[in-house]
Amino acid sequence: MAAPRPEGAANGRGSEPGSEPGTAPERDSDPWSGDGPVVKREPAVKLLNPVSGLEPLAWSEDHRVSAASSSSVAVMEVLCDPRSGAQDLLVQRSSIPLPERACVLKVGPVKEVQQVKDKLAGSKDPAVSQAFMLDRVMNPSAGGLAPLRGMKYACWSPLGCDTNGRSLLASLTLDGRLALHGSLRRLHWSPLVDLTEMYGQMLEEKGYSLPGAEVPVGPLDDPAELRRRYRMQSPVRMEWSGVCTTQEVQTNNECKDVGTVLLAVLMENGDVVIWHFQLPFLGRDSVVSCNTMRSGVSAPSVLAWWEYEHGGRKMTGLIVGSSVGPVKILPVNLKAIKGYFTLRQPVVLWQETDQIPVHNIKCISLFHPHQKCNCSLVVAARGPYVFWCLLLITKAGLNVHNSHVTGLHSTPIISMATNRYAGSIFTCSLDGSVKKLKPIFTEAAVTFKQEQVALPEGVAGRRMHGIALSPNGAYLALVSADGLVNGQHPVNRNYLVQFITLKMPEEAAAELLSSTVQNLFRQADLLDLVRLKVLRDKRIPAQLHEKLDDKLHTCGTPYPWRLKLFLYRVLYQSRQKASAETRWWLSHEDTKVFIVDEEAGEEDSEEPPAAEDSATTGTAANSCDPDGGAFEEQTSEIVAWIEEMESHLAREHMKRVLGEVYLHTWITENTSIPTRGVCDFLSSDTTYNDRAAKVLIGHIFKKMNKQTFPEYCSLCKEVLPFTDHKQAVCSNGHIWLRCVLTYQACQSLKYRRCLLQDSIARYAVPEGERRLPLPRLRCQASSCNTRASFSSLGLAFSALMVGCRIIFEHAFLSLFVQGSAMLYYKACALVPVYCCRTEADIVPLFAAPCCFQRLLDFCLECPANSCRYECLAGKCKGT
Repeated sequence: MAAPRPEGAANGRGSEPGSEPGTAPERDSDPWSGDGPVVKREPAVKLLNPVSGLEPLAWSEDHRVSAASSSSVAVMEVLCDPRSGAQDLLVQRSSIPLPERACVLKVGPVKEVQQVKDKLAGSKDPAVSQAFMLDRVMNPSAGGLAPLRGMKYACWSPLGCDTNGRSLLASLTLDGRLALHGSLRRLHWSPLVDLTEMYGQMLEEKGYSLPGAEVPVGPLDDPAELRRRYRMQSPVRMEWSGVCTTQEVQTNNECKDVGTVLLAVLMENGDVVIWHFQLPFLGRDSVVSCNTMRSGVSAPSVLAWWEYEHGGRKMTGLIVGSSVGPVKILPVNLKAIKGYFTLRQPVVLWQETDQIPVHNIKCISLFHPHQKCNCSLVVAARGPYVFWCLLLITKAGLNVHNSHVTGLHSTPIISMATNRYAGSIFTCSLDGSVKKLKPIFTEAAVTFKQEQVALPEGVAGRRMHGIALSPNGAYLALVSADGLVNGQHPVNRNYLVQFITLKMPEEAAAELLSSTVQNLFRQADLLDLVRLKVLRDKRIPAQLHEKLDDKLHTCGTPYPWRLKLFLYRVLYQSRQKASAETRWWLSHEDTKVFIVDEEAGEEDSEEPPAAEDSATTGTAANSCDPDGGAFEEQTSEIVAWIEEMESHLAREHMKRVLGEVYLHTWITENTSIPTRGVCDFLSSDTTYNDRAAKVLIGHIFKKMNKQTFPEYCSLCKEVLPFTDHKQAVCSNGHIWLRCVLTYQACQSLKYRRCLLQDSIARYAVPEGERRLPLPRLRCQASSCNTRASFSSLGLAFSALMVGCRIIFEHAFLSLFVQGSAMLYYKACALVPVYCCRTEADIVPLFAAPCCFQRLLDFCLECPANSCRYECLAGKCKGT
């Protein structure tokens, strides 16, 4: 049933909800009330160790920030949670530690290599012996020093590379180990493959002579050959390409999209190793090929992928920079990937050997307003300057315009970040200044508008080490250390990762409305700015609400509905008062009390309900509004709007599911979808008058021919009726959540949850493994007049949960045996679940489990059969 529009809540007309009489509204303290959009966001994340390597900060497409340090890679995931009333950033931390073993490069037989090293170290020629002793690659423990420990570089892959549809992290240590890491479980990182070891094995099999690589110069006892073998497998920098999608014809003549990704690794000797991976990446078996090519660049320092699209043709290449100055583009032949082309020959962007090292290279694809075509802008940090090169394909061929931007910084640029959508370039120097460059196209080439980023208090004056830009340019992350204190360096430095905003909430809202991405998760940084605005003002901006309503009628996609649903959930959360007690921690009201006599025991048994009544009264008192019934009425209107939008999205998705089932009935996965229940659910809704849905349901009924294919509860084998699209309840009260993708009952203890849609998705398992056998817990206590606490039963319960790959943050089990063996059970838990790999807006979070009454079967032993259980999130309660 449609609810009236909450005018005072959504548009700001009427009284300000949630504000006390006589107090100013909370939006008067707007952090964006100043001149610029730069605002510091809390919290600042403190690193446990000093930063290490070049460009220590990186921001992935799935909103995870990595900070390279001397002992690990700190990973911070920035979440946009509509059910959190906190105005600070929600940051969840994890870490990828350094391997315990140092990386040892294989260049030949161990004994023979050691003999050559002893010969070089004992040479009477100082030029030979000193060069060997100072080389930390060939001689890691030079001069008795400890091997190099720390991260050299880390970079994120595009979205959709791991099994959960998220990004992989490639890390390079100072001792030359290149490895790929994936987060297969929540906040848990696992090493997937060691590429340095794999490449060493390939070189050993080929006699350290690969096609396209540097040729051998002599036997192993030759110092030049030993140095060549070390340098040809010592990585300098690596970069990911974009995801390459091709179509593959299946056995049933159906086309399937197959994704691949490339990882280019630049070696010290100038070789470029290109790894070709199959997606999703699972490990060594996902490596398709490995090719090596010569770059021809002496003293290489950095590389980047050059991707350009012209006339519907996608072109790719590699940009390689040198520590002595030159920059060039190398052609990359992608014969194995259809639809991708490359250059015919290398293109030199800068050929002067001016001894100014190239520190960082970025490539931006933009639209040229004068030429009316796409162009490629390459920018590189060279000392305190920014080198730029504009590449444009016209009828005359490839046009190259290049120059330098000077006068930016007084010290060398240590970090650079770019916004691939707006084309903005941010540079940072060691003295703490941050500059912004905005390209302005002219008829001849391009000019840049320079702006000084005014850092807020607490960020300005610190010693900068790196910056990273969020995927849509809403936030800028900075890693810094303490600056000078009274003109002197501090004894101990604190390394912090801080976040500042670069856009106003109004700008973020406008970009969300006009976005072509149509996915809220990919735009979570913009969404977080709008969320903060709604939480502070306790209302949805009127202009945003009107434009969103207009877009609902003109756009046929569910994207505006999801955006509106997100805003109303945040609005509802802004009207809730924070609870005084922690939800995830158990209250200590139910304590163990010794029973003196039977009457005292009866009085004690009545205490828990009384405590609950008091807690309920306190919660109601906290949620009461100061303005009377108007607040309650507005809140109920918001809840009604939320329910209406959820029902609309569910019905539209049901139509897509039914259409997929009708067109592809031979697919095994579609036969287990509760098709009859979904059809009856749509038909029973009298307010839903969709002719297309009715016609589709009629065709499906003709195809099913009175077959129902009902679902059965895995615990009691009763039929699961389809009465709700969120959960299924059998006749015995067993509750199972339904999958949002297929609407099947998730009858397992492991599933994936979507934060922005408040729904879950089941894992695809074989047909014979869908039933999860749960062991039976039985109470061995006998009737007595004493009260006891059985910890062993609690351990058995926890062990059962851990065996099902579920980690309980807190579990409490108290068992009271009195008279007729009445039992009282209480268990509270937080279970980690995972995001679904779909086009839906996804963010992982912690969720509470449903009622698994099978786990309480031991209560059937008692005559009273009285059990009471709760779920922390308040999703399900029963007696």
